[in-house]
Amino acid sequence: MTNAKFLPWALAALCLWGTAARAQTDPPLNTALREEVQMVKKAGLFTIELETTFFRPPGAGPFPVVIINHGKSAGNTKFQPRARYEAAVREFLQRGYLVAVPMRQGFSKSSGSYIGGGCNVESNGRVQAEDVVAVLAHLQTLPDADTSRVLVVGQSHGGLTTLAFGMLPMPGVKGLVNFAGGLRQDSCPGWESNLVRAFKSYAAQTSVPSLWFYGDNDSYWSPALYQELYQKYQEAGGKARLVAFGNFGSDAHGMFGGRAGLPIWVREVDAFLAELGLPHTVLTRLPLTSHATPPPPATGFAKISDEKAIPRSKETGQQGFLAYVAAESPKAFAISTTSTAWAYTSARSNAMQAALDRCNATAKDSSCKLYAVDDAVVWDPAAAP
Repeated sequence: MTNAKFLPWALAALCLWGTAARAQTDPPLNTALREEVQMVKKAGLFTIELETTFFRPPGAGPFPVVIINHGKSAGNTKFQPRARYEAAVREFLQRGYLVAVPMRQGFSKSSGSYIGGGCNVESNGRVQAEDVVAVLAHLQTLPDADTSRVLVVGQSHGGLTTLAFGMLPMPGVKGLVNFAGGLRQDSCPGWESNLVRAFKSYAAQTSVPSLWFYGDNDSYWSPALYQELYQKYQEAGGKARLVAFGNFGSDAHGMFGGRAGLPIWVREVDAFLAELGLPHTVLTRLPLTSHATPPPPATGFAKISDEKAIPRSKETGQQGFLAYVAAESPKAFAISTTSTAWAYTSARSNAMQAALDRCNATAKDSSCKLYAVDDAVVWDPAAAP
């Protein structure tokens, strides 16, 4: 009897613990990119809520819109972390776009269950595209979103979703960008042929132009497969241009996911945006992230351009500081109070602590203090022994 009474409480506690554990793994919101997370409702027989991340450029808008569709990791989709694509997001923000990154039904904290459609890839893409429709409908209610100018982007399973979304007559959608799109189903006989048929079906029902990126050392698609996807898509009436960029790192499938891939795709996407009549030039420069803790105030000790003002600095330290000045924020430069040791770190939310740790490691003590943070000198001579 006691155990029967205890069981509901134990289950409730377990659920709360699981929720709390997941909440603890959520990264802090990126204030530099004006990041926020909302639950967007998808209407239907049962209301589904889609965990959607929004990033906004400086200003009040209305801004043209980019929707980025995420890929699918192996395993339980509920445990897939919220997609952010911060390096890519920043590129679009710098060009004045509002960016939405929705987690589709059954992924991460979105409600409902993932609907796979078995081995029917074409159906899978259609179902996933319905979630994009719901997010676009929400964007249409936002005063700072200009949904007459929309670009839809997708990576891997999100690329499949993006091409499927292109079939739908959505006013304002000007173009699609497919990064290594598809769905690999090794347990399905003839999965490659299934994927080709899905792409042909999407192409036959869309007039929206698309830009594709595939690499040769992709762990999901062989060069022969992505070339066939592209050929059959065009033959079925789809408007597409392929950027076959060869090898990338250890796996071309992840090219879109980080900063290393930017030189491959940014210029190509800018040209595509120009063709579509959409904004394609940088309006403002933004840091990739923000400091995890507030930086100390500027002290006026020296100008950020005066590398020779650094106490106990030698030529190598001064050259290092010039490199620091040119580096990307958030950044920090630390110097030792007892030696000529120095170090800097950039493009990291923990740049201040990382610079201090590196400097102390070089000095072989704990004598280092912050000299500069971002574009301000914060050195306090009174704090030095």
